[in-house]
Amino acid sequence: MKSTGTYVYCVVAAERRPAVTRTRGVAGTVRLIEQGRAAALKKWLVVSDVPLDRFGEAAINAKLSDLEWVSRAAVAHEKVVESFSNAAAVVPMKLFTIFTDDDRATANFRAQGEVVDAAIKRVRDRIELGVRVTLDGARSQAPPPRRASTGAAYLAGKKSQRDRAVELARNAREVVAELYDQLSTVASDAIRRPASELPIKGGPLLLDAAFLVPRTATARFRKVVERLAKELEPGGYRIALTGPWPPYSFVRD
Repeated sequence: MKSTGTYVYCVVAAERRPAVTRTRGVAGTVRLIEQGRAAALKKWLVVSDVPLDRFGEAAINAKLSDLEWVSRAAVAHEKVVESFSNAAAVVPMKLFTIFTDDDRATANFRAQGEVVDAAIKRVRDRIELGVRVTLDGARSQAPPPRRASTGAAYLAGKKSQRDRAVELARNAREVVAELYDQLSTVASDAIRRPASELPIKGGPLLLDAAFLVPRTATARFRKVVERLAKELEPGGYRIALTGPWPPYSFVRD
């Protein structure tokens, strides 16, 4: 019985065979399997040999509750994908994409050739940048009602506070929508993830978005973010820019 399987990290497309760094994979050294051409580029599967006693289906299912083990595997997976970020296109695979051997891996990706080639075309010469917007509650929250000598005055104060909170929430939605629209004009594509109302460090999360940005527009995108951050800072808004990343958010429908 075969003792190792083929773990696939990503598909890489480039004009020339990309260099393989010494980045260690999930369970072994990284190598390439050539897969033909797409959009005038050559493409390769980036893989490692993994022991099936540790990475077979049953073994992985038994360890999925071990968050530390899953986290280590995810970090190793992403490091390999990111080591090819300078290639013309990188199409990341999901964590624990494993086949019994190279032939099975190759057959699977050839069967999905049109989907893979469309993904390569979509992300070619593009990177992913993340933008998060939070609201500083201390600077933007509705003021507490003043002490009142009568019940009517107290209730009026509470109503004023509620009205102010509603206005702040409406303004925040409008600000975030305008910011998202402005950044989208610089990007090729954008995805807005559901923002949690639970507070995070810095205040409530109003926007969690990913933008697919042409490499040639990266500097412009960053300048737009910097400008918006300065404009919105007096209102208590905080903008965090992350990346560049491989286009994780734009190859998984």
